[in-house]
Amino acid sequence: MKQLKRLYQAVTCAAIIGGASGGALAKPPVTVILVHGAFADSSSWNAVIPTLQQQGVRVVSAANPLRSLDGDIASVRQLVRATPGSVVLVGHSYGGAVISGAATSQANVKALVYVAAFAPDKGETALELSGRFPGSSLGGALGQPVSTPEGSKDLYIDQAKFHGQFAADVGPAVASLMAATQRPIAEAALTQGAGEPAWKVLPSWHIYGTGDKNIPAAAMSFMAKRAHAKKIVEVPGASHVVMVSHADEVARIILEAAASVR
Repeated sequence: MKQLKRLYQAVTCAAIIGGASGGALAKPPVTVILVHGAFADSSSWNAVIPTLQQQGVRVVSAANPLRSLDGDIASVRQLVRATPGSVVLVGHSYGGAVISGAATSQANVKALVYVAAFAPDKGETALELSGRFPGSSLGGALGQPVSTPEGSKDLYIDQAKFHGQFAADVGPAVASLMAATQRPIAEAALTQGAGEPAWKVLPSWHIYGTGDKNIPAAAMSFMAKRAHAKKIVEVPGASHVVMVSHADEVARIILEAAASVR
């Protein structure tokens, strides 16, 4: 915990010093906006949020619509524009594709953190990236799709397969609750090509587990290295919900990204 506190003290000191110079008011604190992915909701960050708040970070856990990539990007971008001061965008899973687009041309976004997440290049889709490397068993774990009024299909993970597929390293009671409350993603969102990504111009941090069955670790390693990540953390054996099972490690890398903001 002391290490986490020291990480974020750099941000607080920078804000005070910056505000004191020239008699200006202190800058608003860095805001971390957390963006969940498919088959989850904003509560998926609950294990990480208290640690960030204890270190003085302002946190917003966004409600990602999971309807279309462009629409989800627009939703998060509106939140970014309404946020005073500097922003660190953090995306889990499909949320990584969302933050990659939402941060584009937004001057107050200073850093990106990818948590078991996609970091697509222009034209790439989440489905294509997860299938480029062997290891994903998500397709076989999906339940019966549900038709939507828009003509797409809502995708869910079969509750009986959720624990092993999505959250193998958390307790069965927690996994059961996550399975029951999972938010579906529209199939169209996973097949829409990405636009020009912000990771080409913004610093990024990446953390993922080697036991991820949704997105192969090899795929996430490829994307992190392609983005010239400031830091890459592989958590041995961790599942797709590394922010639940290894919350301290995820909080630490988010605080490192926040501490880089000046």
